[in-house]
Amino acid sequence: MSKTYKIAIIGCGGIANGKHMPSLKKLNNVEMVAFCDIVRDRAEQAASEYGTPNASVYTDYKEMLNDMSIDIVHVCTPNDSHSRIAIDALESGKHVMCEKPMAKTAAEASAMAEAAKRTGKKLTIGYNNRFRSDSQHLKAICESGELGEIYMAKAHAIRRRAVPTWGVFLDEEKQGGGPLIDIGTHALDLTLWLMNNYKPKVVLGTAYHKLSQRENAANAWGPWDPAKFTVEDSAFGMIVMEDGATIMLESSWALNSLEVDEAKSTLCGTEGGADMKGGLRINGEQHSRLFTKEVELDSGGVAFYDGETDSAPDLEMRMWIQAIDEDKDPVVTPEQAFVVSQILEAIYESSKTGKAVYL
Repeated sequence: MSKTYKIAIIGCGGIANGKHMPSLKKLNNVEMVAFCDIVRDRAEQAASEYGTPNASVYTDYKEMLNDMSIDIVHVCTPNDSHSRIAIDALESGKHVMCEKPMAKTAAEASAMAEAAKRTGKKLTIGYNNRFRSDSQHLKAICESGELGEIYMAKAHAIRRRAVPTWGVFLDEEKQGGGPLIDIGTHALDLTLWLMNNYKPKVVLGTAYHKLSQRENAANAWGPWDPAKFTVEDSAFGMIVMEDGATIMLESSWALNSLEVDEAKSTLCGTEGGADMKGGLRINGEQHSRLFTKEVELDSGGVAFYDGETDSAPDLEMRMWIQAIDEDKDPVVTPEQAFVVSQILEAIYESSKTGKAVYL
């Protein structure tokens, strides 16, 4: 019989309310018993909506971590605090799910992975796009060898005009970057995971500030303030892996393009290919003829247990708690997430120096 796990939420803003807390609430073996936010009203609102009747509210996460009854901590704060909070939580004896990206820098990400290993506690990163139905199905195809050796891939994270103008998204000091570290990180994680290739060799990257300084620009969430837009508006990278495979990564919040895809992958292998554009498609050659096959997928999510259907965030949370309960590795390991951070940082460095970065 599974025990009931006591969970604390640090950071009660958009991602906590939009993903973590609603999905955790659906699980019958967890209780959200503590909520922390620098804005007390946000923590109190989260506790009222998602917490147990006697849930605690904090504005200081270190005070929260003194509660030894807490089993698991979810870190949903700006990128610059991920590493510090996650390490403190691990060292206080808690398992940790940290929102993506793993950290602001590769060094911070490495320190998180080391802390998990040192403490023996589980650490995972919130790359929920692995849990979509198309991602899960394509992963099974890749593992079966149907595509052969995957030697070229594209990681897509392109928005035409959808710059997030709230919170600290535009603040380079808080976030470490713009669309590359925000949504490019999802596309890169998904692609590396599908390829099962985590050994980058060299990275060449470019980052642009071409549209960010425009006044009253058209945008899905209203015009941005150019003075506060200190991160890139688009960034691109070419990654060559140790085995010679090439990955092209594209990311933007604002780009004059009609080809828009977010958290999608294109894979090209020796035996076949696949892409997620407009649905999951497999292509290849059979009996000396080319073929393209569209895969039908459940629109509601991923089938899981007893015929139930989970959304990607629901499945992500369910499998995270299951990993703790069964004492096995989480789907997203800290070692994998570190490689994502390492590559993202190399793209930024390459853009600044104009030189390729060897890892």
